[in-house]
Amino acid sequence: FNQIYGIDYNETFAPVAKLNSIKVLLSLAANLSWPLQQLDVKNAFLNGDLHEEVYIDPSPGFIQKENEVCKLKKSLYGLKQSPREWFERFTQVVKKRGFQQSQADHTLFYKHSENGKRAILIVYVDDIIITGDDHIELEQLKGYMAGEFELKDLGTLKYFLGMEVARSSAGI
Repeated sequence: FNQIYGIDYNETFAPVAKLNSIKVLLSLAANLSWPLQQLDVKNAFLNGDLHEEVYIDPSPGFIQKENEVCKLKKSLYGLKQSPREWFERFTQVVKKRGFQQSQADHTLFYKHSENGKRAILIVYVDDIIITGDDHIELEQLKGYMAGEFELKDLGTLKYFLGMEVARSSAGI
């Protein structure tokens, strides 16, 4: 927390989906009988690429000469820009797969296939919900993201942000 505003970081934020967006997504899935699946990105903040030069003191026990510091090549937990860099990388990966970013909620991404089917994902820091009627795209998306990030496929959505999600014939 020794970073100085305007010198070694710019805008900082954590990618947090709007609760209303999550509710609308759950409603869509319930009304259209779409599956809801959850993914978790392991060590998400370590996936960000730094655009600024950031130096840290060497870890205790590290052999060093006097006044030496280490230059970070990748994002690290504890840096104020880590959440921003992670989300920027995630956005690039998802857009490369053909998804578009919502203007109403930047954590929501969607893709319309040529056959009229849809795939939607929303991200809350490192937790991702995917849904839609394009089952092939959803499976390919999971495989594609697993090639970019270390993912844990949590299967059918059961818990999200402290909410239990239970599906029945009456809805969610």
